[in-house]
Amino acid sequence: MEHPSLRASAQSIARHIRAGEWSSRAVVDAHIAVIQRVNPTINAVVAERFERARSEADEADRRVARDGGEGLLGLHGVPCSIKESFALEGMPNSAGLVARKNVVADRDSVTVARLRAHGAIPLGVTNTSELCMWLESDNRVYGRTGSAFAPDRTSGGSSGGEGAIVGAGGAPFGLGSDIGGSIRMPAFFNGVFGHKPSGGRVPGSGQYPPAHGEARRMLATGPITRRAEDLAPLLAMLEGPDGEDDACVPMPTRDPSQVELSSLRVFVVDEPAPLRASKDLRDTVERAGELLAKRGARVERKSIPAFNDAIELWAATLGSAGGPSFSELLGGGRPVRGGIEFIKGLFGRSEFTLPASGLAFLEKLPALFGDKTVEGVRAARALRASLDELLGDDGVLLFPPHARRAPKHGTPIWMPIQWGHTAVFNATQLPVTAVPMGLDRDGVPLGVQVVAAHGRDHVSIAVALALEEATGGWSPPQWTQRGAAAT
Repeated sequence: MEHPSLRASAQSIARHIRAGEWSSRAVVDAHIAVIQRVNPTINAVVAERFERARSEADEADRRVARDGGEGLLGLHGVPCSIKESFALEGMPNSAGLVARKNVVADRDSVTVARLRAHGAIPLGVTNTSELCMWLESDNRVYGRTGSAFAPDRTSGGSSGGEGAIVGAGGAPFGLGSDIGGSIRMPAFFNGVFGHKPSGGRVPGSGQYPPAHGEARRMLATGPITRRAEDLAPLLAMLEGPDGEDDACVPMPTRDPSQVELSSLRVFVVDEPAPLRASKDLRDTVERAGELLAKRGARVERKSIPAFNDAIELWAATLGSAGGPSFSELLGGGRPVRGGIEFIKGLFGRSEFTLPASGLAFLEKLPALFGDKTVEGVRAARALRASLDELLGDDGVLLFPPHARRAPKHGTPIWMPIQWGHTAVFNATQLPVTAVPMGLDRDGVPLGVQVVAAHGRDHVSIAVALALEEATGGWSPPQWTQRGAAAT
């Protein structure tokens, strides 16, 4: 019989541990057993710290026995996973780059430190795309990660390892980052929840590669969870200035339970042609609107023509940020000749993945367009202002999380613009919650993005809670349950 913590939220697990009803050691061992069972198939956890986690769990249990659960923090004794691009003391921190494969973090990033200060116990670090800049978590250091529900399909990127291990049941939550959809696509492809916070809400210090300029607000650090209940508490633990990332500013923390669904305005967005999603995902967005209407929300259709330029707005904003170029990061300081490496990669002779080589080549193209970068930045700011005005304190957009369900491995490179569904909300810095909406007839996850005005993260999270209540949210993939050992 499986341990009951394997289907529980982090908040529920912590309550049981503090009450002495479950031991942290039993919870940690149960999740380690899941990782050991599923990881050979999906390759999500790329470096583990199981013995250290067990030792930390034993100490957590000693504190419960000594203090009777009094004064213990919100994640006391709860296991989690961490994206490998975040510094976690004693663990690799390569971001999938061969030139960094021997880099080991000597301290925790600020967000990892905050989770651990609240009692969380990291089990290991998870796979990313090369330099965290592609929608497949595949690199020459660790290999490729498969979706928790369909291992022959991508887990997403760049937080694909996080999405996959949380989706497979190996951790109740994990820490991810998102500069173009890197929390939301993995959450969608793996049937779990993910929250991209408002730009500037959570510091980005201590992750590699670092962001610069305006990109610091485009790059959002946030949670991936199997239960919506965990999103707001984890965000509250992560947010707030750290004295290092001066792009992070204080924002009010508000409770999703205070959102009145019956007074909520919900906009179902008609997609412009370049972003047109498949019918099953468009139908999923419609279904989410219908479920909210049953709770009293006012639902209406909305056309936003500026979404037509999603990729251009994202690329312009990122391109204006400054800092080292992608090709320089890829080459460890010496620019990589992306076109040549791409051709070599077609014959299996490059140390870089095809997507990374392609991005190194494509990043030179904006120079050909002159002032269009400036125009794109202005357009992104104008779009944010118009969306903030539209949504206010009581509005959300419903939008597909991708153009298609989780693609087969290796195929996204031939359909590169399909991540515009997520990227536009990095360019506008709005908070977005990715919500699972069950499985299609092939057992592949469906989902929806819920977008709120800047600083109104609690509104999109409140909608996630309502949709989870209506649909049941996450449940473990069937294949992971076969042959499960008693814990």
